[in-house]
Amino acid sequence: MIQLQTEIEGRRAYFGAVRDIFHSYGCSFCSNFDYDQGKFDALLWRDGGESIYLRVPIYVVDGALDHSNALVEFGTPFVIKHVINIGLDHDENSFVTGTTGLDQFQTPLDKDDYIYDKSRWEKAGKEAIHQVFSSINGLLVS
Repeated sequence: MIQLQTEIEGRRAYFGAVRDIFHSYGCSFCSNFDYDQGKFDALLWRDGGESIYLRVPIYVVDGALDHSNALVEFGTPFVIKHVINIGLDHDENSFVTGTTGLDQFQTPLDKDDYIYDKSRWEKAGKEAIHQVFSSINGLLVS
């Protein structure tokens, strides 16, 4: 994981106002969220089962994330690498999950794999954050 020091950290905005802007830059709001925190993810690179993501955590200051008017504060963005098994899942549950469809996704082999060429991904992450920040700057709350 590479933590990024950017101008967005600690800034506040209304969730509904920034969600669409993040989305327009290819950042998706992760559906696995709590009502008091969540994250935006953007895919920076993928090759086979390896993916490098930019992740921007958000924390609710007032309200709840199921409402557009929730006031959120941005945490420290970071770059993370996930490695997944792109082959068949041959564990003890593969027959059950394969025939019933109860679990269509495998657990990543490594949720925080080593990132080579860190300066490249730090630069890419900071540039992406700067672009988003430039678009939401007028929506920030003091």
